[in-house]
Amino acid sequence: MGIQVGLNAIAEASKKLSNWGRWGADDQIGTLNFVTAQDIVGATRLVRKGNAFSLGIPLDSSGPQTGLFGRRFNPIHMMLHSGADGIALNYEPTGAASYADDVLMLCVQGATHWDSLGHVFYKNKMYNGYDAALANSSGIHKNGIQYTRNKMIGRGVLLDVARFKGMDVLADGYGISNAELDACAKAQGVEIRRGDFVIIRTGQMEACRKAGAWGGYAGGDGPGVKFENCYWCHEKQIAAICSDTWGVEVRPNETTEAQQPWHWVVIPAMGLTMGEIFDLKELAEDCAADGVYEFLFTAPPLIITGGSGSPINPQAIK
Repeated sequence: MGIQVGLNAIAEASKKLSNWGRWGADDQIGTLNFVTAQDIVGATRLVRKGNAFSLGIPLDSSGPQTGLFGRRFNPIHMMLHSGADGIALNYEPTGAASYADDVLMLCVQGATHWDSLGHVFYKNKMYNGYDAALANSSGIHKNGIQYTRNKMIGRGVLLDVARFKGMDVLADGYGISNAELDACAKAQGVEIRRGDFVIIRTGQMEACRKAGAWGGYAGGDGPGVKFENCYWCHEKQIAAICSDTWGVEVRPNETTEAQQPWHWVVIPAMGLTMGEIFDLKELAEDCAADGVYEFLFTAPPLIITGGSGSPINPQAIK
């Protein structure tokens, strides 16, 4: 499309692609409305081999976070009580049960996750016109992740852009165009349909793991979709878009006028659900082997009241 990205382009796209009021004044799930009961039934028919692929990364200290914005950290797992405690306290002879119990402290967007529609604001408004002030210290009181608790299921489609281009990994700063997404889908023999969960593979996560270091994965440079992709997502009427990168869109961004300009449009204007930090290696290898790039996809969030996102363990079932 040759868009000159900047504040004017963001304003124009926000107006043209807005879904405010499309599903009613009280809507809080946005493009997930595109998924119908018939779509879910149809997606179940894509299960032919009974193979399930986990697309989530481990919730442990080996994650990619490096303190971005001075806040995000990798999950911290601690034991509240252990078998060793029971032995030391001599539980069993006293008739008390010995057991293990633990706690997990994490950023909801620190590992594989969904962003909620209350995650990003534009001109102090969130999706469907709700005031940004409704996100305060006690949580997000509109567009929280809890409203999507039974909506993250349908037809999944993998667009393996890296493999399509004959590369192990797309270069940092490589912007994926709409035309490339369409060409990739055509080469894979798959059609993008209304209500799809589209998953884009760049190879970046696999490259980091091969190197044995995350480097700038979390918030640094990386491949991703161009700003023009917001128009593609709107035209295709997809339910969600996901990627094996930290933020789906290309970094460095295509403008210095705004941080993550694509986010400014797809979340607050369009109400598009997005998933980030997906592990796609095994799924991509299987799709390349059997030539089937569509599958039943399910990734329910944790029911975090007022959450700006949720950790997930997405499943692609073929």
